[in-house]
Formats: sequence, C-alpha cells, structure tokens
Amino acid sequence: MNVLEKLGRKIDELLTKVSTLTKENESLRQELVNVKAQCEIKSAEIERLQELNAQKEREIEEIVAKIESMIG
Repeated sequence: MNVLEKLGRKIDELLTKVSTLTKENESLRQELVNVKAQCEIKSAEIERLQELNAQKEREIEEIVAKIESMIG
C-alpha cells in the first residue's frame, strides 16, 4: 500500500467520524430543544400551582378570621 492509498484511507476514516459526530451533535441539539421545552412547561405548571396555593392560603386565612370573629 503506497502513501496515497494510506492517506486516502485515513481521509475516509476521518470523513466517517465527522459524519457520525455531526449526526450525534444534531441529535443532542434536538434533545436539548425538547428538554428546554419540557422545562418551560413544567415551570409554567409550577407557577400555576404556586398561585393556586397562595389563593387557597388566602381562603383559609379568611375562614380562620371568620371563625375567630364568631368565637369572640
């Protein structure tokens, strides 16, 4: 095998590696986009639940205040 054949083989190996890494990189980018979208959805749900919790807390405080005013 002469030098040009060896060089050609090495170039082919490198091109294969670059192609594989490019595909893997794109897959990871897509996974990252999906994870970020899921994170945004979960953050919105957490915020909604926190607001609901605060509302329920206010309702409980109002009920306790009414009970206290009835008791004396």
